[in-house]
Amino acid sequence: MSKTIVTTDTPADKPALRRGATHTLSILVSNQPGVLMRICQVFSRRGFNIDSLVVSEGRNADFSRMTIGISGDPNGLHQIIMQVGKLIDVIHCFEHTSANSVTKEMVLIKILCSPDERSQALQITEHFGGKTVDLTPTSMVVMIHGDSPKIDAAVTMFSQFNIIETVRTGKVVMARGEQPT
Repeated sequence: MSKTIVTTDTPADKPALRRGATHTLSILVSNQPGVLMRICQVFSRRGFNIDSLVVSEGRNADFSRMTIGISGDPNGLHQIIMQVGKLIDVIHCFEHTSANSVTKEMVLIKILCSPDERSQALQITEHFGGKTVDLTPTSMVVMIHGDSPKIDAAVTMFSQFNIIETVRTGKVVMARGEQPT
């Protein structure tokens, strides 16, 4: 039996189908070992896939904020939020939508780029509000940040070059206004 190896720099055939309907959850947890594992088990048991995960210590070192991008059956989402909220180290769990939050991602794209192609690559970078973070005679690394559709569009535009590698962060989210995240 042969296996297909897919890496983060392997282009997806159909990105829209791969992602499906996504949801963004923000979870405040006690900064304790094993919390992430227990939360991941809840998603796994309910058939949800974790598409992106960002965890960082909060302003208070006793707590961490998890931002999890998930895809799965939207009918089970409320149940997931309730079950995660019941875990002992979870302070609260919320779903965030684009209407009630600011959500951003970042991507690094490394391309092979001859001096003749460089001006076109720089124009694409400028169009997306990106920045060149590394430049050699034969390659460049571009950093772009924004919402998911902007990142997807940038990667699509750079696909006309030979993309060596891409590294994409997970979503980070913050509630709008004075509402807590």
